[in-house]
Parts: sequence; C-alpha cells; structure tokens
Amino acid sequence: MSDDPSIEKMVRVFQKIRDRRDEIRQAYTAEDQQLEAQQQQIKAALLDHCRENNIESARTESGTFFRQLKQRYWADDWEAMHRFVVQNEVPEFLEKRLNQGVVKQYLEENPDSVPPGLNVNSEYQITIRKPTRKS
Repeated sequence: MSDDPSIEKMVRVFQKIRDRRDEIRQAYTAEDQQLEAQQQQIKAALLDHCRENNIESARTESGTFFRQLKQRYWADDWEAMHRFVVQNEVPEFLEKRLNQGVVKQYLEENPDSVPPGLNVNSEYQITIRKPTRKS
C-alpha cells in the first residue's frame, strides 16, 4: 500500500464525495416519492372521472388528459413459453439481450466455444471502501 499523501487524499475526498452524493440522493428520493404519491392520487381521481363520465379524454385550460389502456405480458411458466416460441417460430416474443452472469459462466467453463457474434467489453474499474475498524 502506498504512503503517498496525494493517494491518501484522493481516497478520502472520493469517500466524502460519495457520502455527500448518498445524502443528496436520499433527500431527493424521499421528496420525489411524496410528489409521486400525490400524482398517483390525482391520476386515480382523473381515471374515476373518465369512467364515471364514459370519456377517454378531456381538455381543460391547464391541459388535456387521456385515459389509455396499458397491457403488460409476462410468463409464469418459462419452459412452456419457450416451447411455444420454438413451436410457433416467434422468436420476436423475446427481447434481444444476454444474461450476463450465464454468459460469463459459460465462457469460463467453455473457453474454446465462443458464440458467433458475441462481443465483450472489458475495463478495469476502481472500487473504494471505507477502512475496516479494528476493535
């Protein structure tokens, strides 16, 4: 370990900056959650208004609001979904992304079997931890 005072100072300053960012993030998150809850209450009231008046949108002097149906899909049985995707030739049901941990493990276990088209970006990063306290 280096006794270079500039290295010591950089680590100390880095930790102070990280701690301050955490404080700011926590304060922001708390206030943002309160504001989001207020918005959700207003949205619920506007949805009730649309349902009660059988309308999809309304214009006010302050702006226009719309009621839209949002649908989300997911699979409870991935094995059955995978069979369906293969049998019906609908690979577009799936998103194009790789499971990072599984790919890493596969490459570690099979270093001579790299999937075609696979790209890898490796870079070193610095991690700074607080010193451990001795009892």
